[in-house]
Amino acid sequence: MNRYYVFLKVIENGSFTKAASELGYTQSAISQMVQALEEELGTTLISRSRKGISLTPDGEEFLPFITRVANSHAELLEKSREMQGLASGNIRIGTFTSVSSNWLPTLMKDFKKLYPSVHFHLQQGEYTSIVEYIKEGSVDFGFVNPDAADGLETVALKQDNMLAILPENHPLAKKEIVTLEELSKEPFILIEEGDLNEILNSFAAYGLQPNIQYRVIDDYTIMSMVENGLGISVLSEMVMKKVRYRFVIKEITPPIIRTIGIAYKNKKTLPIASRYFIDFLIERFENERHIFG
Repeated sequence: MNRYYVFLKVIENGSFTKAASELGYTQSAISQMVQALEEELGTTLISRSRKGISLTPDGEEFLPFITRVANSHAELLEKSREMQGLASGNIRIGTFTSVSSNWLPTLMKDFKKLYPSVHFHLQQGEYTSIVEYIKEGSVDFGFVNPDAADGLETVALKQDNMLAILPENHPLAKKEIVTLEELSKEPFILIEEGDLNEILNSFAAYGLQPNIQYRVIDDYTIMSMVENGLGISVLSEMVMKKVRYRFVIKEITPPIIRTIGIAYKNKKTLPIASRYFIDFLIERFENERHIFG
């Protein structure tokens, strides 16, 4: 392919000498490559004179085709470099329990079917710490509530319903739906989410303050604490799938809804494997919205 690039560089510079200097070849080598291209195409492409060089009529005709071939080859090489990078790429993700235990296993499994050699590194945290991981560069991107990711690019993926969990013998366990006001009067176990906490914000929006007795970062620890009668809590609906703890789950009114998305500093500068995985999971959630509405 060198002869195509050399030919275009000669035309760009209007000189064999300048093209040779820019490309690091001798002028003789440049002339030989252009001559080889002319022999390949069976015609003269460049006219040489004391005034310099110019395209022949055939050269004018061939120029757009040679340009397209050279550009396509450059794109092919770039794609090859991308795929080589993807083949051995590391994908570093900041995440929290409900996402890492419910979404990520299936997403990672399906992505590795396409790109078996990629490696995943998960760093657990809550909104504030995950945002810091992203900004300091210890992860490529992270799952957060987009409202918590100031100064970062974000993509909202899905809304998640929050539900109340109560000990089985709790007085409110007999009700079909519990209110925020009722929950605010009970010993409360709060899931830590960093500076932005949707649960506290929901109580505050109605002038309520929960009776916080414990602050815990892990959803499953909270479930065990509720099971043992230490208090009540509000957790993500999706984190309570497939759990074996014994407690009662109730809808809340007014409802508490959180938005889960991803955040990163600049997608263009992310490692190739991470960019591919981001596109993969965005497409997955868009397809899910299309199917389920």
